[in-house]
Amino acid sequence: MAGYFSNHSQSRFLANSAPGTGTSSATTATPQTPTTPNPPTPHKAARFSSDEKSNAKEKTGVVGGGSVNGASVHPLKNTWVFWFRQHRAPGNKITNYEEGIKKISAFSSVESFWSLWTHLHPPSSLLPTTDYLLFHSGIRRPVWEDPLNLSGGKWIIRLKKGVADRLWEDLVLAIVGDQFDDVAEGRELKDGKESVDPNDEWPEICGCTISVRQSEDIITVWNKIDGDAKTKDRISATIRRALNLPPTTQMEYKSNNDSMQDKSSFRVPPVERTPLS
Repeated sequence: MAGYFSNHSQSRFLANSAPGTGTSSATTATPQTPTTPNPPTPHKAARFSSDEKSNAKEKTGVVGGGSVNGASVHPLKNTWVFWFRQHRAPGNKITNYEEGIKKISAFSSVESFWSLWTHLHPPSSLLPTTDYLLFHSGIRRPVWEDPLNLSGGKWIIRLKKGVADRLWEDLVLAIVGDQFDDVAEGRELKDGKESVDPNDEWPEICGCTISVRQSEDIITVWNKIDGDAKTKDRISATIRRALNLPPTTQMEYKSNNDSMQDKSSFRVPPVERTPLS
């Protein structure tokens, strides 16, 4: 695994950062003014990847569909919101986690995404301990206790320092580009009964985070329902494919209920650690 990760120490993400931000810079650069998230729209979103960056970045960032100066805007299926948790000294616990979370901006088109993304510093330029969070607009606050997070959990991937920029970008593109769209098809709960979810208008993937720490970086992918093993397996397979992870990569799953019980985001008993194979 060490050999794999060392091959990605030079991330294409760094091309988006401003000069001189590689070591100790401010956390974000001129974030856009937060906008009011809209509910999901029924149209099919345009799937996109980093290959479309050069074209999309030339257009003005606008939340929603339509056109700008005669150029068409490509709407996403959902509105997404970037959040930021401020730097704190390692070991300095925050009594109220929510107080440290700040909203950056919402976006609902390819163009508005790239307009925002190019103004965010990459994870490699952030100080420990700092988090980026991306959640759809149905999540009022990106915390365990949010009604849409309460019954779910998250996949956890621990990264060697130096590789987070590329993997974080690939993960964000996969989520807002609907690569996880089909993971909950034919959902069944643990008792074998078909799920009847009043929140079905929202995607199965609630969001993702990256946590910059002193000796590692941690990526998480949050999903809506903890009790569906098949859906969780499909999510892990999609993560592996989207991030091009080797088969030996270990992923851990932790329910938000367990996190609320032990007051920990990333602590997982060894018996629950699941290697990808």
